[in-house]
Amino acid sequence: MLLNTGDYRERARRKLPRGLFEYIDRGTEDELALSRLRSSLDSVVLRPSVLSGHARREPGTTLFGRRFPTPLVIAPTALAGLVAHNGELKLARAAAALGIPFSVSTQSVTTIEEIRRAAQDATLWFQLYVWRDRTLTADLLKRVRACDCECLVVTADTQMSPNREYNQRNGFGIPFKPTLRNLVDMAVHPRWLLGVMLRYMLAGGVPTYGHYPAEYRSAITRANVQEAVRLETNLSWGDVKRLRDEWPGKLVVKGVLSIEDAELALAVGVDGVVVSAHGGRNLDCLPSTASCLSAIAEAFGDRMTILADSGVRRGTDVLKYLAMGAQGVMLGRLPLWGLAAGDEEGASSVLAMMLREMDTAMGLLGVADIAALRSPARWGIEAQH
Repeated sequence: MLLNTGDYRERARRKLPRGLFEYIDRGTEDELALSRLRSSLDSVVLRPSVLSGHARREPGTTLFGRRFPTPLVIAPTALAGLVAHNGELKLARAAAALGIPFSVSTQSVTTIEEIRRAAQDATLWFQLYVWRDRTLTADLLKRVRACDCECLVVTADTQMSPNREYNQRNGFGIPFKPTLRNLVDMAVHPRWLLGVMLRYMLAGGVPTYGHYPAEYRSAITRANVQEAVRLETNLSWGDVKRLRDEWPGKLVVKGVLSIEDAELALAVGVDGVVVSAHGGRNLDCLPSTASCLSAIAEAFGDRMTILADSGVRRGTDVLKYLAMGAQGVMLGRLPLWGLAAGDEEGASSVLAMMLREMDTAMGLLGVADIAALRSPARWGIEAQH
């Protein structure tokens, strides 16, 4: 019985090879940032208004001047196509069915063109990792524009590979290194082996990063040694300014955790920021999203769009981020757990479950809409014992 995100997580754990599951699920180093995300959200309380007389709740929000029926956004996640066959296509369709944006990753298995063809009515955003060869990055952005992506999300907090020790132990890294342990691991997960990997193999071979130029694309089992498509390690705000000058749509910087960086983002003309600790997956000493969000939203919420992510497990977590000033909340692990547990239907189900939890909590809090949450009187911090 799938009653909460923990149930979806457990089913995903049973379905996926250990290495792939841990790549999705775990943090980095000692996983302190990952645990901080939960403890900080757990310490946030929401204060109700009883006897408020609201028969219906309206969870809609406005992002970049456009009205959406809910504040949820599917976050960009690398290699979602390994969680389920054509996983990115299925996430795009699940998002389209709910009328929410789907963020396509630079490091997806499926190309933006294939995703657009499969989900013609989807609201697509695109997450960008800048390659060292800027000409290749510019060519990729032309493809993204041709596919009618409304928003470009520049990930600013991953300028180098994080220290994920568990992936080194289980062999699931990029490149994927076949070992006796992980080959046995795949063999004892036959539904994934036959339903995902074998289907790719029969259709054309080992999956690749779909957005890499054809001459640089290689299977995930091979090291990507070409200098041109290594991720740029010395990105600056000047680079973001150049992207702003070149990109005609909305531009967002993801990974902002300080007022100072939000100020710099605004100065170069971005339309929004994602207050994000990268799900606790990058740097283990980072502060939590919840500890940074309200100050950034208070300072800049009337001048640019503020989104938040990291650590969400319940509909009430979404409401907490909204109460602290976010206008939208990105979900990363949750849709992947749903996808692993039940394919496209599973992804849709976990999103619908989050909306039900949000609706129940809004009713019990006595708020009719998201705007009613956005008051310092609505939330607070209680020490945990």
